[in-house]
Parts: sequence; structure tokens; C-alpha cells
Amino acid sequence: MRMKREHRVLAFAALLASAPLAHGAPISRAELTSLCIEADDAAHCGRLVEARQLRALSRFLERDGNELRIQLVPFGLTTFRDSDGVRGTRSYAVWDYLPDLETVVLFTTQGDRTGFMLVQRRGGAEFGLPAEPVLSPDRRRFVTVDVCARDCDQEVTLWRIGADGVVKEATWRPPADWSDASATWRTAGTIVFDYSTANDGGSHTLERRLADPSWQRLRTK
Repeated sequence: MRMKREHRVLAFAALLASAPLAHGAPISRAELTSLCIEADDAAHCGRLVEARQLRALSRFLERDGNELRIQLVPFGLTTFRDSDGVRGTRSYAVWDYLPDLETVVLFTTQGDRTGFMLVQRRGGAEFGLPAEPVLSPDRRRFVTVDVCARDCDQEVTLWRIGADGVVKEATWRPPADWSDASATWRTAGTIVFDYSTANDGGSHTLERRLADPSWQRLRTK
């Protein structure tokens, strides 16, 4: 789910609390709500989450004012700088860490738009994502769900993690009336979507297997 254009702090915190978290050093939904309940905006919330995460990740992550530094493997350093521009404030914050993949998950903002980024410590490759990555149990894939009432792509994307980085493997467009959705993995081959619709606002569940023919397969190397 993409988080953007939320101007009321309580609504923003509730939205964050309903989002699926990644799997490295997860924050409970209760703690996430508590952290961000008085946040000024999305960037501020990201910094509050980062402060919590850095307690356990300071051996290779460092915050110095507007700079976030990530130590690479086996050596090197990559730096992300918060900045102000004509399109609004650009910010980066540590959201999670996937230790077995040696990958940092960043929460990003550009003006009133938010997103996520994967930064692989081994080599420093960066991959921008439309929504939060939800990792499969076998750590070979993740799914992003970019569905909301407005300003989203209304698309579910399946990504494969390989030796050369991250590759978009398949996409699926859910029904147009989905206004909100999140995903969890039942197994390495099955994803469960919890969603609401613009028609009734109720909570619904849909299970979809990776072998389902409704996925649009993309050509990959």
C-alpha cells in the first residue's frame, strides 16, 4: 500500500499501523502507531521509525543530521541526503533490515509522495519500489501492493530476488473498486490479500497462488 496525501496525523498513523511490515527487525503495529501518533508528517514519522531501528543497526548505519550513511560489504559507503527542492522535501529513513539478504529497506518521501527503496549492502545496488516489500517465506521473492483510493498504480507486483539483484517478475491488476489492500504470504507459493472496496468499505480476503494464470508474466533475463 502506498502512503501519501495524508494530512491528519491520526489518519496517517492508523494507515501506517495497517500496513504490512517487512521481516528484518519488525516494529509491532502498536509501537508504530505509538511512534507516529504525534508525527508532523510522513517524513517525521519515518525519522521516528528510523531512530528505533538504529538502536540495533548502528554497526553499519549512521545518521548525521540530514545524511544517512550505509556501510557496504565488503567495503565502501553510500550516503543519502535529505534535501529541499522545487518538488518539496526529499527524505530517506531506515524502515527495516533484511539480514539474510544484506538489504536495507528505506522509507522515502518526495513532497507529499511516499515510497520505499531497497539498498543492497553487497555492491550498493538500489531499487525504488512503489510500496512496501513483503518478503516470501523462502526469501526468494517479495510482493508490493500499490492500491489505494487515488494516486496509486492499482497494481500488485511480484519481484524475484537473484544474484544480480531484484527483477520484476509478474504483475496483477485487482478489481478497480479496491480502495485499500495489503498482502501476507500463506506459503512461498500463495499470497493472501486483505482489501476493502470503494463500494462498501468492508474488509475482504482473497487468496492467489503464484501459478494462477491471471498474473501477467514479464520477460526477464
